[in-house]
Order: sequence, then structure tokens, then C-alpha cells
Amino acid sequence: MRGWAMVIALVIPAAASGHEIWVERDGIGPARIYLGEPAEAMPAGGDPEFAKLTAPRIVGQVSPRLSRRSGYIEAAVPPGDVRVTDDAVFQPWGEPGAKEGVVYYARAGRRETGTRMAYEIAPLAAGGDRFALRRNGTPVGGAKVTLVTPERQSVELTAAQDGTITVPVGVKGRYLLSAAQAETGRLRVAGGPVDKLHHIATTTFMVR
Repeated sequence: MRGWAMVIALVIPAAASGHEIWVERDGIGPARIYLGEPAEAMPAGGDPEFAKLTAPRIVGQVSPRLSRRSGYIEAAVPPGDVRVTDDAVFQPWGEPGAKEGVVYYARAGRRETGTRMAYEIAPLAAGGDRFALRRNGTPVGGAKVTLVTPERQSVELTAAQDGTITVPVGVKGRYLLSAAQAETGRLRVAGGPVDKLHHIATTTFMVR
């Protein structure tokens, strides 16, 4: 049986440490897929690791048009919430028998209350400020969720036993939620087999 454990501080290589994938979207325009540290100002031209973001998969879309821009990948997708997964950003690391990898799950929007990814932060009501972290559709109680506000302040939230959190929405701008768990067992990412897999989820939404 695969084991899942909450991860508060990820023990990953320096190149991957603190990095997340997130998606931003303004209205019904194209989605922008980023790799970096969302609480930090984006360097000119994008994060130094951005070159490793080469083939993000947009859930529910077949061969969407992706355009590489300065610091992000632009995706032409239909209106609605956007979900992206990627397990090929960083190659497995560590010693034989103790290999580790990372898979990212990123979502933009809070119109849909359901989940479509293995690890996802979803709103309880369309446009609402209450969310739930779910793993394979099941709420994750007591999880640590980090909120990055439009001012790039990081606030740590703790999910209730039913997996729900309430986001303290204030000023206008982009809000980002992130959470992480680790799974152990005989697992695999695009780069090969691993013994521990870090799952990292983000959800962004705009307050106007």
C-alpha cells in the first residue's frame, strides 16, 4: 500500500527548493503557466529554472496551443478553470533505493467545485472564499496550506478535519494557495522510478 505523509519542509535539491508551478488567467484570455517562487518578485525573463518547464499537460485539453514567452508559457484554452500537471520538470534525485521526484498540480480559477487532479485545492462554492484540499477526491484534514497574498505576504493556514480552509480575502489582486504531501512506495515520474514522490498543488484566483 502506498503511504502518504504531510510535508511541511520539502527536502529537495537546491534547484527545486521553493519552486512551484502556478497558473494565472485574466478573464477568458489565455492562461499563463509559471515556474518559480510565487512569493518572490519574478526576475526579468523568468525564473532561472524556467527552461525546465517544457511540456506542462493541460487537463482535459488535447494538443492545446502553447507559446513560450518571457518567463511563462501561454496556453490558448477555452473559458473556465484551468488545470495543469507536470512530473517532468526536475529529474529524480538521491541515491539508488532512495530516489525522489516531484509532480506539480496547478489550477487557476474558482468557478468549478469539483476536482480533476490527484491532488487539488478546490472551492466549496463557485467564487467563494472557502476551499478544500483533496487527494484523489478525499478531503485532507489538518493539512498545512500556504496563502500568498497580492502583496506577496505568506500566511500559513491549517485545514479543518474535513479538509476545509477559509481564505482571508482583502485587497484586490492575485491570491495563491499551495500545499504539499509526500508519497512513498514504488512510484514513477517521467524521468524514471522513484521511492518518494513529492506532490505540490497550487490554486490561484483573482479578486477584482
